[in-house]
Amino acid sequence: MKKRPLACVILTAGVGKRMKSATPKVMHEIAGQPMIRWLLQSVEELSPEKIIVVTAPDAISVAQTVKPHLTVVQQKALGTADAVKAALPLIEGFTGDVLVLLGDMPLLSAAMMQSLIETRDQADTGIAVLGVEYKSPPAFGRLVLNPDKTLNRIVEDKDASAEERQIKLCNTGAFCIDGAKLAGWLAKIENTNAQNEFYITDLPAIAARDGSKTRVCLLGDAEEVLGVNSRADLAIVELAMQKRLRKRAMENGATLHDPDTVFFAWDTKIGRDVVIGPNVVFGPGVIIADGVTILAFCHIEGARIDTGCTIGPFARLRPGTHLWPKVKIGNFVEIKNANLHEGVKANHLAYIGDADIGAGTNFSCGAITVNYDGFDKHRTIIGENTMIGSNVSLVAPVTIGHGAFIAAGSTITRDVAPDALAVERADVKQIEGWASSYRKKKSVK
Repeated sequence: MKKRPLACVILTAGVGKRMKSATPKVMHEIAGQPMIRWLLQSVEELSPEKIIVVTAPDAISVAQTVKPHLTVVQQKALGTADAVKAALPLIEGFTGDVLVLLGDMPLLSAAMMQSLIETRDQADTGIAVLGVEYKSPPAFGRLVLNPDKTLNRIVEDKDASAEERQIKLCNTGAFCIDGAKLAGWLAKIENTNAQNEFYITDLPAIAARDGSKTRVCLLGDAEEVLGVNSRADLAIVELAMQKRLRKRAMENGATLHDPDTVFFAWDTKIGRDVVIGPNVVFGPGVIIADGVTILAFCHIEGARIDTGCTIGPFARLRPGTHLWPKVKIGNFVEIKNANLHEGVKANHLAYIGDADIGAGTNFSCGAITVNYDGFDKHRTIIGENTMIGSNVSLVAPVTIGHGAFIAAGSTITRDVAPDALAVERADVKQIEGWASSYRKKKSVK
């Protein structure tokens, strides 16, 4: 059968009262990106002619996030059918398949959407509904079947009888509908129900009266249609997404010592033979090359780490960090907006911000770049094979030449020449016998 044109309407205008949030529900993040972006990425794999996102009147952030896709506003929350009606002007004259999805189901795969479309391909089928079976059904609409296994009607949980609530087969909210007939069918939906809303779930019964069958596409993995209606739901979906991301990382050649404690962002890129210890968190924008070791309790965001680096434990890499090959970053080291070239070592208790450090340099315990003057950030430039001693403060802007040695405890406010020794310390003053006299004085009652 020739593939029909495809359009997709995504419903995001629900109020989401249980989220108790000023943020639109679909803008809450899963693995570091809004959940609507996850669904859009899956829909985009199908290459539809149009993707239309139906939003609430004040959901400006949703419209911005889904660009360049089209958006339309549902002015009043009058139900799912009314939301689809809002999109009709943008698909006027469209006669292909119209995929209708809920924006709060970020785990739904492109493969499952394709199965739903193929179910609609069967003869005399005007609608395909994505269904799932539960041993103990939640408060979802029930799919009431005809003897030939086509769908007779969908009964919302609040409107269902005690007998209908015993049905295990439930509606997920995903539909594939004949675009040529969609507008006419929607016009026949009434709001005579417990919620006084216009339900898209009334379409199968209306289509049947028009001589069109509705078929059920059975979903094998109920996890794909996990929806988000509360903060607890958000946590459940986050966990499900993290399991997918962890599995992908391991399938691509990474070792995770304790997978359940590693958290990835949506765009984390992990190379082969990377070893990741327990309790490591990746924020957005991280690229890890092959052969990197990341020890326990590290937080990495917006950073690029090249081949052969060792990070942690307890290290923090902030946005703008680039570690060149074979860099070693140890415990309680923080790096921000800095380039550390090949073989640089900062093994413990250091801060490197807004800096460029040459290859082979050692940045010792307690050393810091003083990059902020209260108004502006300034850069520190350190040459190759330099020695930055313990408890050194480099007050930016400052340049340390190749091969220089900065003595421990120094505060450097001027440039240091290549191969020079820089020492900035006050003379030691000693008072002979002071300590014993002090102890004697304090012991007198």
